Amino acid sequence: MRPEATEESPLLSVRDLKTYYSIRGGFAQRLLGREAGHVRAVDDVSLDLRHGEVLGLVGESGSGKTTLGRTILGLVRATSGSVVFDGNEITAMSERQLRPLRRRMQVVFQDPHASLNPAMTIEQSVGHPLKIHKLASGTEYRQRVAGVLETVGLAPPEQFMDKYPSDLSGGQKQRAAIARAIVMNPLLLVADEPVSMLDMSVRAKILQLMVDLKREFGLTYLYITHDLATAKFFCDRIAILYLGRIVEIGPSEAIYEDPKHPYTKALLRAIPEPDPTRTVPRDLPRGEVPDAARPPLGCSFHPRCPVAFEVCGWESRDLGDLLEARWALEQEAEYEAERGLIENLGDLREPRLEVDLRARNRRGADILELLESARAGDPAEPFWRGVRKLDAVGERVEIRWHEPVTPRAIDVDGVGVECHLYDDEALAEATRRRSVGVEEAHVTEPG
Repeated sequence: MRPEATEESPLLSVRDLKTYYSIRGGFAQRLLGREAGHVRAVDDVSLDLRHGEVLGLVGESGSGKTTLGRTILGLVRATSGSVVFDGNEITAMSERQLRPLRRRMQVVFQDPHASLNPAMTIEQSVGHPLKIHKLASGTEYRQRVAGVLETVGLAPPEQFMDKYPSDLSGGQKQRAAIARAIVMNPLLLVADEPVSMLDMSVRAKILQLMVDLKREFGLTYLYITHDLATAKFFCDRIAILYLGRIVEIGPSEAIYEDPKHPYTKALLRAIPEPDPTRTVPRDLPRGEVPDAARPPLGCSFHPRCPVAFEVCGWESRDLGDLLEARWALEQEAEYEAERGLIENLGDLREPRLEVDLRARNRRGADILELLESARAGDPAEPFWRGVRKLDAVGERVEIRWHEPVTPRAIDVDGVGVECHLYDDEALAEATRRRSVGVEEAHVTEPG
């Protein structure tokens, strides 16, 4: 998604960024050096981050948040695209070229227990960046470490400098990790789920510390989280990620008061309600985040979306999921009978817009009857809006779906959103397809 235009030159500018991980196949493929595919962890992301701003990256596990943060820092090599930090294009830089920039861009990891070396004292861990970059030694080194420990609330610092991580609580460890990140006075701090591993009683204190550090040092944050509640407290703007793409981005107030994308609405409905007497609707999206190695056609969210329609990308795998959900609720005898009716169920595992289901020693009309029964059982199911043709011919059923349309970024009241619901061209195309109508399901005898 394209970022909003700004007059001020951004501290961080990301354009068309993609980070794919190669999948190695079986023994024969590995022997020949062939790849079995790619995981699209970050799939065409664009954004700007201004000086002193806090941008939240929000999404479920597997949405690509951490990979995006690591790619921006140069810890993961980008497949394509551009990352410009403080005027420097870093995607093509070697590790040696990146090293001077490390002073100005740092990271706070999710797990404070794993991010600190258990064999190093707190003084050694916090001061290690100063030694790596040869910025301080001797008395100055110890003074700078003591000063930053006091800044993050580990005071008096003399009581903590000679301790080991195992001597500290979870909140104290995260304070030490933050101290290590800011000891070189960076401009950008990538905070990757910095409070998710902490007790609830400690989270607010760590977030307040980060707010105070932002004001004192003029820090710019990229705040990665799955928790929209903490993002509301901390972030100026929020970007919602789903399967490696930003589906909505805008000011925090706008995201919370008037969410646009169905996925954003679902995330907001998942926020816990502290008042036990208040009933909050929990119509959360069905299923899980799809496999990033084989993403859905069209809009990646369409298999879970309650308002998806003709152009969203329905295909054969969606029919397979629909049948599996139906069979999960049936008695064993019904399940065996219906599943045994279709000879080539494996064809529904591949992304196809056309598929012919063959009946096993039966007629195609029997499969058609099964599909019509599934439709009648849940007529509001969005899947059926994507079906273009349903026709029984002899021993098979021909099923055809509408061509998918990939969502594009649309500006809606200052919020960027990738959703066909706000795209006039996509809506017009859906209306055209709807006016043509689905070919009425019928039985055709062969010959």
